[in-house]
Amino acid sequence: MTDAKKKAAGAKRTLRVTQVRSTISCPFDQGRTIKALGLGKINRSVEHVDNPAVRGMIFKVKHLVKVEEI
Repeated sequence: MTDAKKKAAGAKRTLRVTQVRSTISCPFDQGRTIKALGLGKINRSVEHVDNPAVRGMIFKVKHLVKVEEI
């Protein structure tokens, strides 16, 4: 099945979030957001379903993470 067919069929998109910078000297709430995403160490990656809540969390710490669509 092609990517276009998967999207048309309502398949949920997935995001791979990788921490690329340290949370040292970041505000407390940004550190907690990194933990809530399942990260905590540099180069650790997690996959999340693409939804507005996750997008908002990523936006808050966009300077600390790298995001890829899968």
